[in-house]
Amino acid sequence: MRYTFFAFILVLIAFGCSNEKQYAPQDTLTSGRIRISAEESFKPILDEEIKVFKSLNPQADFIVEYKPEIECLKDFMSDSTRMVFVTRGLDKREEAALKTQLSFTPTFGILAYSAIAILVNKQSNDTLYSLSDLSDRLLGKNAQTVAMDGNHLTGVVRFLKDSLVKNAPFGKNVVSADGSKGVIEYIKTHQDAIGFLDMHWIGDGLDPRQDSARKFVKTAMLECTLCAEKGLYAQPSQATIGKGQYSLSLPIYYILKENAPGLGSGLLNYMSSEGGQKIFNRAGLVPIKISLKQRKVI
Repeated sequence: MRYTFFAFILVLIAFGCSNEKQYAPQDTLTSGRIRISAEESFKPILDEEIKVFKSLNPQADFIVEYKPEIECLKDFMSDSTRMVFVTRGLDKREEAALKTQLSFTPTFGILAYSAIAILVNKQSNDTLYSLSDLSDRLLGKNAQTVAMDGNHLTGVVRFLKDSLVKNAPFGKNVVSADGSKGVIEYIKTHQDAIGFLDMHWIGDGLDPRQDSARKFVKTAMLECTLCAEKGLYAQPSQATIGKGQYSLSLPIYYILKENAPGLGSGLLNYMSSEGGQKIFNRAGLVPIKISLKQRKVI
């Protein structure tokens, strides 16, 4: 009986140690391997951030999966995924559940702001929209075809549902494309349609693939809701996002599950540093961790 009791205690101790190792990382700030899930819309900018971090820290390795936001958050609730990049933080219910599960609360915050671009065909003359115009199209009150990035609840789709249609169902005129690339391809071949995607899939002037796409598509202008003067419209850009002139700004959140400094913390430290924030800045996003001079726009 005594042997059985002590054996049971040893099992509990072993399980506790195993669980502690899982969240108190054995990797370091600059080496090891972790699994990350990220909102598909953020792929271009996150690929660049991780590439530069790995060039500085060759012993660091990341298994990154890009998927709809809701799937990223599901991954985060599992043991294997250490870090996610999505368009929102944790709500109070999620914080409480994770604290119970992990015995500590994960950290989360905003690294930068992007924006949701309204994409139209290069030949389209319909290039000025208000928020109510977009709401009417998403609800099907206006029959213009709308292309969205996929069938699942991505960050872009969730944001538009929350902000423009207040969680009402989309109209039958809303079609699903195969991710952000699929939205671009759809608008290329459908002159009368509009699409929604993260702006850095189409707004990076240094990316030759995006430059090629802009021969067939362009971004529309959105009415400025904060401008004192009525009837002003803005393109999605670093300047208009930073000044609040473009109403569909989109935050890039990190959520990190580490209770000791590990590789996830190392990546976060880099992305929050001047070097990491400059990558956001060069891509036309608005970094918020440090103050950087914005590009001049015309």
